[in-house]
Amino acid sequence: MKTKIDQTSWPRRDYYRYFGAFDDPFFGLVVNVDCTAAYSHCKKSGTSFFLYYMYHSAKAVNKVENLRYRIIDGEIWLFDSVHPSTTVGRQDNSFGFALFEYNDDFEAFTKNAKAQIAEVQTYTGLRIEENASRVDVVHCTTTPWFSFTGVKHEKSIRCGESIPKFAFGKFFEYEGKKLMPVSINAHHGLVDGYHVAEYLKLFQEGLNSL
Repeated sequence: MKTKIDQTSWPRRDYYRYFGAFDDPFFGLVVNVDCTAAYSHCKKSGTSFFLYYMYHSAKAVNKVENLRYRIIDGEIWLFDSVHPSTTVGRQDNSFGFALFEYNDDFEAFTKNAKAQIAEVQTYTGLRIEENASRVDVVHCTTTPWFSFTGVKHEKSIRCGESIPKFAFGKFFEYEGKKLMPVSINAHHGLVDGYHVAEYLKLFQEGLNSL
């Protein structure tokens, strides 16, 4: 479900008009999150670390209203919930796209995600179908081979792109902690640094919650 925003009374109207006129209205940053406790928990419980942090990231995203705004035909819509659309690696080092339907229940989220991952393993290429046109998603990618300090994402700016983009890198050890780089790119007409900070706060709380 989604709700159309009345731009005449929308507090972000000026921001949307200003940044929306830019050739590239997206801003991006990289922050290291502490995944020490989360990784230890996953190792002890046999839980997929990838699915664990994807779940807590999706949960944090859905608690931040501005990350659920989307531009559709020049209008602003607020979705009730959004879902991670992520890359999934294969044994031949290629990848496919999988849509993990968000569910507040971790077990339900994991069950769906595992089914989607298994599906990606059954074919080659990208198989871009109806999910490619969905905007009630956040685009995610992972680089389990390396950490990073910056990420540039591909974007269809001329098509009114407004979907936030996340990247999760390989964690590294620093002062006894495991830190994972997280890249967030978002449309500045819809999202500010404050809203990214709210996401990061909620994401970190989720990783620490066990």
